[in-house]
This record gives sequence, C-alpha cells and structure tokens, in this order.
Amino acid sequence: MKKFMNSAETLVAESLAGFVAAHERLVAFGADGKFVRRRTLRPGKVAVISGGGAGHEPMHVGFVGPGMLDAACTGRIFTSPTPDQIVSAIRETEGGAGCLLVVKNYDGDVMNFEMAAELAAADHKVATVIVRDDINPDGFSRSQGRRGVAGTLVIEKLLGAAAEAGWPLDDLKRLGEDLDGRIRTMGVSLRGVRVPDTQRETFALAEDEMEMGVGIHGEPGRARAKFATATEIVATILEAIRLDLSPEGNDRLLLFVNGFGGTPVSELYLAYNIARSLCADFGLAVARSLVGTYVTSLDMAGLSVTIARLDGRELSLWDAPVDTAALRWGP
Repeated sequence: MKKFMNSAETLVAESLAGFVAAHERLVAFGADGKFVRRRTLRPGKVAVISGGGAGHEPMHVGFVGPGMLDAACTGRIFTSPTPDQIVSAIRETEGGAGCLLVVKNYDGDVMNFEMAAELAAADHKVATVIVRDDINPDGFSRSQGRRGVAGTLVIEKLLGAAAEAGWPLDDLKRLGEDLDGRIRTMGVSLRGVRVPDTQRETFALAEDEMEMGVGIHGEPGRARAKFATATEIVATILEAIRLDLSPEGNDRLLLFVNGFGGTPVSELYLAYNIARSLCADFGLAVARSLVGTYVTSLDMAGLSVTIARLDGRELSLWDAPVDTAALRWGP
C-alpha cells in the first residue's frame, strides 16, 4: 500500500513528533513522550484528559489547548492508549482540582482508562465520562452498546470550556453525563480503509453500495444499502437521528457534519446544506454549526452527521474561546 510513511511501526510516533513541532506554541510532549499536553498548564482547574487510538486525527491531539483538553493520550492505530500513558497524563496535568477523563465507549478505551483511574486514585481525584453518541443501540465487537464517535468533540469542547471557567469536578461529570443523552451521530461510508499495520481493507463494497451506520475504526455499519443521491443519504441519516434523539421545535440544536478523512470539504458543505434544510422542514432550529474533517477513520470516504440538543448555558460554553490546533475561535 502507498502511504507517506517510513514504516507502519514508526508512523504514529513520527506523526506525533511532527504535530508537536508544528504546534509548539500550544502543545508539548509529556513525560517520556507518552502523551501530548498543553504547553502551559493552568494550576487550580480541573484537568480534562481524553485519548484513543491513532487514525482519528485531528481528534484527540488536535483538541489540546486552552478551552478544551489539557492532555491527549494516543495509542497505535485504532488501539487504545495504555494505562501507564493515561496515568502519566493525570499526574502531570492534574493541578489540585481533580481530573476528568473523557472516554469513547469502546471496550479497550473503557478498560484502560478505568484501570488508569484506579491506579491514580490514591493521589488524585479522578472522574470519568463515557461518550455514547452513536445512534446504533445494539453494539459491535468493539463496544457494549452505543459507540463514542464524532459527538465526542462536542462533549470535549463543552467540558473543556466549563473547566476553563472554574467548574468543579463533580459538576463537570454531571454535565458530561447529561450531554451524552442529548447528542446523536450517524455515519455513512463509501468504502472501507486499509490499516497500515495489517494492509487489509476493513470491508469491501461494490460500486453501487454504501455502508450505513459506520463507526470510526473502519468497521462495518448497521446496514449495507444501494448508493443514492446526497439528499437521500442525508435524509436517511437525519430521520434515524430524529427517531433516536426526539428533538422538539423549541430545542436549540448544534448541527455538525464531519468528514472521515477521505471526503472533500465541498461534499461536506453540500451535506450540511441538505441537513440544514431538512431541519428547517422539520421545524427544528439550528443554533450553531460545525463543518469539517475533525474525527476521522484514517482516509475513509464517508461522513457523519451529529445533532446535539443544547440549552443556553451550553451554547455559551460552545461559544467560549478555544485555542487548539484543530479548533480555534474567540479572542
């Protein structure tokens, strides 16, 4: 397979080294290069830490910085970071107010972050929020129940802003758990991906097929369907999210269209326009929007749509300044 890499074994480490060098104003490596953290830590606030396998960039390292994450731990491609990476991040970034772990609902991530929390509990107050925004309730081989997918960005942004504003750990945990029930995502893919370590394609589709309900590890989705127009595809996704989330006309929604790594930005905006029009047809008010490639599955040709039901306080947290490699707005 053709990749801009020296070897599959060194790909992640070399990529992270380039990321830290390119964004040295914002980030630095933590102890022994086990994680990426803010270059300037802020004592007295709750440290917000997340992470997962490589292959989802810019999530999570791209969200490290003021207004969002204090640290991100990266494993091998589509593989959870190890407990010792997470423990090191907790010890280096926790500044006296405790630490909140934001964890996508995949078995490896949940197990390793839980183990790290237990190992660090003697010296640090640690709480965990599990993200389960995928619309599919049946689970897959990697997760028990709903998976954590692109909605993870929304939760990390809101919790990061709240931590920056001085919220205590218990309140942050309650906010994260409440948000988790008000955010839903569904993805679609036009082809599988080849993981450099194995060079095998995760699934194969015929020219006239697409995979609906995919996750972010290149895994198949909930159904295989005939390829259709963009309007038909987005309408199918929006209807599935509506049935699951049950938004109402007085809700204020965040609409997030995310690329999986191999989809042109022009197609993402086209999909957003369709989704925005459909929301209007349903009498739903889109209060905030985000479009771009943020939560990827290597170079998968596909996209996901996320809808979050937010109240006024949460919209203010979304609007709060953020300064990271992948998200940046405000003064």
